[in-house]
This record gives sequence, structure tokens and C-alpha cells, in this order.
Amino acid sequence: MKKTLKGGMLAILFAASTSAFAQAYPSKVIKIVVPFGPGGIADLTIRVVAQKMSESMKQAVIVDNRPGAGGIVAADAVAKAYPDGYTLLLISNGTAVSAGLFKRLPYDTLNDFAPISTLGFFDLAIISNNKTPFRNVAELITYAKAHPNKLNIGTINRGSTQNLAAELFTTVAGVDALIVPYKNTPDVVTAVTTGELDVAVEILGPTLPQIKSGNVRALAVTSNKRFSGLPDVPTVSESGLPAYQAASWNGLAAPAKTPLPIIERLNKEILAAVNSPDVQKRLLSFGVTAQGGTPEATKQLLASDMAKWAAVIEKAKIEKQ
Repeated sequence: MKKTLKGGMLAILFAASTSAFAQAYPSKVIKIVVPFGPGGIADLTIRVVAQKMSESMKQAVIVDNRPGAGGIVAADAVAKAYPDGYTLLLISNGTAVSAGLFKRLPYDTLNDFAPISTLGFFDLAIISNNKTPFRNVAELITYAKAHPNKLNIGTINRGSTQNLAAELFTTVAGVDALIVPYKNTPDVVTAVTTGELDVAVEILGPTLPQIKSGNVRALAVTSNKRFSGLPDVPTVSESGLPAYQAASWNGLAAPAKTPLPIIERLNKEILAAVNSPDVQKRLLSFGVTAQGGTPEATKQLLASDMAKWAAVIEKAKIEKQ
């Protein structure tokens, strides 16, 4: 009986101390570790959200860019950080891809992090050179089937989200095409505009200026609904491939064992930020649709994307790194 009472008292004291700690949170700078360099969609997104969180929480929220292969350096740093809510990780579909792309990781993608919320979702786009004979996805598939291995599809490096989205497209469409990896997005877009590439699969945001200027043709976007900034461009699923979807997303996670009251506080702050009209407007200009979620839904999204992209990697016979 004494042991039971003692255990109960310890539990009460722990809960009380955790609650007091959460009430005082945040009392110092919050750092968000980003596994990408400055200027990309993820970096731009988190900087807009972080600024809004800083204003609301009356505490600085800073961005620490730590680019590296597969985001491993950034994720490992946060996985090993003290779980007090002051070191967070920007997670994404890229986090899910890395789980299937690497033989070993120094952390457990699902169990070493506590997902907090999504921040936003952003499309990839299938774009083509203006001189190609196809003007939509249905015509693209017809052309590819009539000309096996003649169609070339550009993406950035092998194993990237764009590259895997292209691999998934050829599988779902049942076509044989040559997927050509380039070093970076500007090289891919230039290759499409000059006619070096027939088609490319690229993040929508960086291609928007070229699409709107008419330098390239947008055949479709890859998520399950149209992008509001290009209402006349259909989704791939609307274009005859209902099983196809390859949206990208960003979110935030803390180290595992971060106290639940802090996770809940951060979730509340993120939802308030992404639901504010000014943040939504800024993110939309980057091609990002602001959207938060619960910690449970964010973890479920991460898990489902891990399974999805692992299957694509295996089918495409991409050698694990």
C-alpha cells in the first residue's frame, strides 16, 4: 500500500511540475532546425510561420538551416536534443522518403520524434515544352504509349520527391519513359523551356513564373485538388489517373518525450499562425496552401508517406544509400 501511495504521489508531483513548466513555456528562444538551405519552399514557409509564432508567443522563434543528404544531419540533431520544446524540426514528405532511401538512419523516424502539426501543402506540377504535341495528361500518356522510351521526363536528383513522383507517374500510367535527373530546379526548368526536355515534374512554386508567362505549359498538378492560383489546370487524378497523388508538405516535430502540454501549446500556436489571413496570403504566393493539423494526424501522414515512397523506391529499383 505504501509503495502504491508513493508511486501515486510521484505521479502527481511529476504532472504538477510538467504543468508548471508548460505554463512558463516559452521562456527562451525556440530554434527550428530546417534540413534545407535558405530560399527554398520549406525555408520560406517556416520563416513566415515562425515570425507569426514569435509575435504571438512573445519570444523569438529562429530558423537554423542545416542542409545535408536526406535531411539526416538536421533530424539527428533534433532527435538527440533535450525534449523541452526549444529545439524543433521541420519535417516533410522528404523525411518520409529518407526512411526508405537510406539503409540506416541514426534515428527512428516514427519513434524518435513527436509530430506537432502540418504547416502547409504544396503541389508538384507536370510541365511541358510548348512545342510538344500533347496539351494535357491524357494526350501525354497516349503519346508515351505510342512512343515507348522516347519521352523524357526531367526531375532533380534521383531519390528526390520530384524524381519519385515521376517514377510513380510512369507506374500508374503504365508507360515507359526516360527519367532524367538534373542538379537543381533552375536547370530542369531551363531544359523544358529550351526543348531539351519534353516534360518535367517539379515543385509548382518555382515554376509558377514560367507557367504564367507562357514559357512552359502546365499539364496538371499532382495533389488531390486544383491549386487556387491556377484554377484552370487540372489534377493528374482528374486527367484519367484517379489513383495518382503526390502532394508535398511541411510540418513541425519535437524530440520524442517532449511533455504533452508543450506539444499542445505549440500545436495551438501553429494553427493560429497558419489560419491567419496574412500568413495564408504569403504562403499562397509561394504556391503553398497553409494547413495545420493535429499531432495524431501529422504522425499518421508521416507514416503513410513512409510506406508509399518506400514502395515506389523499391519498384523503381533505386539503390539504397
